[in-house]
Amino acid sequence: MKFSNTIALALSSVIFMFSCQGNSASVPQQLKSDTTRQTIKKDTLSITDTISITAVGDMMLGSAFPDKANLPADDAINSFKEVDRFLKGDIIFGNLEGCLLDNGKSTKCSDPNSNSCFAFRMPERYAGIFKKAGFNLFSVANNHVGDFGKKGRTRTTEILDSLQINYAGLQSHPFKIFEKDSVKYAFCAFAPNENTVSINKIDSAKEFVARLKKQVDIVIVSFHGGGEGAKFEHVPRKNEIFYKENRGNVYKFAHSVIDAGADIVIGHGPHVTRAVEVYKNKFIAYSLGNFCTYGMFSLKGPNGIAPLMQIKLNGKGDFLYADVVSVKQDKSTRLTLDENYGAFKKIKFLTDTDFPGHRLDFSENGHIELKNN
Repeated sequence: MKFSNTIALALSSVIFMFSCQGNSASVPQQLKSDTTRQTIKKDTLSITDTISITAVGDMMLGSAFPDKANLPADDAINSFKEVDRFLKGDIIFGNLEGCLLDNGKSTKCSDPNSNSCFAFRMPERYAGIFKKAGFNLFSVANNHVGDFGKKGRTRTTEILDSLQINYAGLQSHPFKIFEKDSVKYAFCAFAPNENTVSINKIDSAKEFVARLKKQVDIVIVSFHGGGEGAKFEHVPRKNEIFYKENRGNVYKFAHSVIDAGADIVIGHGPHVTRAVEVYKNKFIAYSLGNFCTYGMFSLKGPNGIAPLMQIKLNGKGDFLYADVVSVKQDKSTRLTLDENYGAFKKIKFLTDTDFPGHRLDFSENGHIELKNN
């Protein structure tokens, strides 16, 4: 991707500390430094410049816990073969639903052989499958990254660092600033879970996003929030309580971080597809569902369909259009293309229902753009 104007950035170092009260931390507070923070100066990017973001939802390619029988027969090598031609763009994003770790026990479940024990430990070699598929940005803010404690979180971040895959969402790694094709990005991720940056502390999240926006061209925000399953397809404008846990007010959160400077908000967590919205010309996907999840995931009904979204933004981060590739999963054929366009149809229905009066046009070929006024 080429930008028509030169971007001149004078970026000062940013040092953070944490407030770790409760199950998940509020966003970091900037520490004072002896070095005077420089004001960042950059040329204004042309509104005609284009940024391409491909985004998917939850991914867990197979867990070796409680034993290797839970791994796919092909050792996950062919996980993305049906969709690899669509995993293209400047940013290729997904939610890493579990840790990368070769050994260890989970204290999460008293009986690991129980059908209700969901502790995910992907073999470390599976990280190379993600890398080969093209993923360069992960959220690790979710309820499964901590299934194997600090050991699992630490090893996961070490492996992602070694492969130069950007990620954020843990208290220890709340954000990532990186550059690609002369564009400066900041990424931050939020969840209601232990050792993650809290989705429920919205004022802190706004301050965090505002600070990041001062340093970069494009701010990408991800959240893991909302109830789970077919009963939670809709976006309520209130806190969602699931198994007595506050999973956040995702509507208020998404709007608030955009008010603070976010250019795109990508949601996951409900394991089903949800509506999309354009707010202040910024794109919000409220849930991208189960994209590539092997093993102990329910794939019945709406849990078995998901979108692969190819989203285009202009140089100012405003939404241009999106193309939706509908995929489906089942226990035997795994991830395949959906010729019935189930995810796209579901997104249209839910957007029409949850956001009446929206300005989005859904065409029959999976295309979403703003209506001409």
